[in-house]
Amino acid sequence: MNNYVTGSVIRSLRENKGMTQEKLADAIHVSTKAVSKWETGKGFPDISLLEPLAEALGISVIELLNGNAIQNKNRAFNMLRNRLYVCPACGNIIHATGEAVISCCGIILVPQEPEAMDDEHRIHVELLEDEYFVSVRHSMSKAHYISFLAAISDQGMQLVKLYPEGNAEARFNVSHVRKLYAYCNRHGLFEMPVPPDK
Repeated sequence: MNNYVTGSVIRSLRENKGMTQEKLADAIHVSTKAVSKWETGKGFPDISLLEPLAEALGISVIELLNGNAIQNKNRAFNMLRNRLYVCPACGNIIHATGEAVISCCGIILVPQEPEAMDDEHRIHVELLEDEYFVSVRHSMSKAHYISFLAAISDQGMQLVKLYPEGNAEARFNVSHVRKLYAYCNRHGLFEMPVPPDK
């Protein structure tokens, strides 16, 4: 892991739950003195205590290690809250429809920030009946390629995983699509808004 829980995080989460040090200590079967040491930075909880500590604080272990309790107030799909995460170790693609703490291969991932297209990463769209034919004229070598193409609508996401030495193209149902994404394994995520009349 590249993070470990800090005393300030434990204290903040404990106070947000309205718990005393004594109550937290009782919940995870340690002494109040141990909790006090953690919170003042004079010690760290043993790794075997992370799961019970996270449970007592009402969060996941990943949130505890990250230092943030995620409060996802999004109860319905909202295209503006979409987040795409890509693991740099294995290439796994994770889609979230709201705020989240995502971990893969022991790494806490940050959401990809889409950039405006440039000449090398220009997304081309052609309407073919009820589908968009989407392509990117980009190198598809083993070292540098478009990893996936995605279409976001108010009804969800369509994603096509691509592979080196293939073509950087995909077809998506046109229904309510508002954004298209292309992900380059070297340069990150690129975005193209789709006009409502497209």
